[in-house]
Amino acid sequence: MTHIRPAAVAVFTACATLLLAAQAAPPPQQPTEVTFTISSATPGLPPKYAVPDFVALTADAETQAAARTIGEVLWADLKFEQEFYMIARDTYRTIPPAASLDQVPLDRWRELGADAVVVGTVRKTGSGVVVQVRLVEAASGRAALSKEYSGSIANPRLYAHTISDEIHLTQRAGLKGVARTKIAFTSDRDGERMKGPVVDRGISNIYMADYDGAHPRRVTVTKSLDITPAWSPDGRAIAYTSYRSGYQDIIVSYIYEGRMAKPANGNADRQNYLPVFSPDGSKIAFTSNRDGNPEIYVMNRDGSGIRRLTTNAAIDVTPTWSPTGNQIGFTSERSGTPQIYIMNVDGSGVRRITTEWSDRATWSPAPYNEIAYAARSGGGFDVKIWDFATQSIRQITNGIGSNESPAFAPNGRHLAFTSTRAGKEQIFTISRKGDDLRQVTREGMNRYPNWSQSPQ
Repeated sequence: MTHIRPAAVAVFTACATLLLAAQAAPPPQQPTEVTFTISSATPGLPPKYAVPDFVALTADAETQAAARTIGEVLWADLKFEQEFYMIARDTYRTIPPAASLDQVPLDRWRELGADAVVVGTVRKTGSGVVVQVRLVEAASGRAALSKEYSGSIANPRLYAHTISDEIHLTQRAGLKGVARTKIAFTSDRDGERMKGPVVDRGISNIYMADYDGAHPRRVTVTKSLDITPAWSPDGRAIAYTSYRSGYQDIIVSYIYEGRMAKPANGNADRQNYLPVFSPDGSKIAFTSNRDGNPEIYVMNRDGSGIRRLTTNAAIDVTPTWSPTGNQIGFTSERSGTPQIYIMNVDGSGVRRITTEWSDRATWSPAPYNEIAYAARSGGGFDVKIWDFATQSIRQITNGIGSNESPAFAPNGRHLAFTSTRAGKEQIFTISRKGDDLRQVTREGMNRYPNWSQSPQ
């Protein structure tokens, strides 16, 4: 069971938290021009998309590299949601690049079977770059989407992510893609150790990366343990469990403002851990031993109005909010082994939904109504999903390694989780159907993923 017990004797040396500087907003853009939805030439199949490298309109190496990156990342972003058949980029070699957005060799793309071609240009300016993009129907040459972005050249991936989310939104009936979201996680990748009374212990800090693992950044810097991150709904803050004071307490880092708070105001006798924001961001549910036994509590975001929700001699931990904010799921040992329970937000109506050894529940966002959790499987764990509509359970991971700590993407179509299938613990993503497994982290040991619920 993933239960974090109070530290008894360890004394940790804390150092300052490194809070991220404000991140640039997504590139400015013109209003979307959408005239129609591109369909497949073969009824019943998804449309075939081609995404060649964008064309660099200026000859400098930086612009050329940005044009290549945008094309590569955009192709991968579109493939991730599995809404389109993505034509492999290594088949593009014989097709000449577009001379301009108005001169695309569509006859050659049709020979390759493309229903749609995403073409774009990158032009350097005195203050950054201008990126233009069109989604063109190969059969007619009509543009289903035409956009222009301007901004810094420092992060060309952001242009690709923004375009991908725009295409999904306009071509797939309002589907919210996750290309601009982030995954926060715990990592020991910097290899630091802290001195203990018997043996040295590893240091784990909070990191964040793009949804695909690219562009990792360290959020906290302590010679201690910072674990179990949880995003605020607006993506501007991360709450987590920290041992930096020598005991467990909740810290909220406002990562773009350079400040942090300790809303639960813990001490050695009143420890707080496993925080999670409510869907509207106004409250935090958490576990605390402040009344002698680990129970579930809820407080306002600023730490006021603390209320105890569970009262049981067994351990109650790992709360998770329903999408409406009216219910909370949690893990409890009250039946003899850890199981997943749900209750109303006032603590009433408690009922069990699992019958096997289960922990680390996470409630899916709308439109799905599901809870993912880690269930004991052989010598390890597998990720399973409880579906409220059908009252059924399906297994998502396949028994390779030990798989724990699932976290839903903001559109509910994917999960991030921790797995040992690659050796030591790493972060992976997988679709809610159990396919499209991808490894997100590779450096160090990485655990406790949490997916931001809004674009960054």
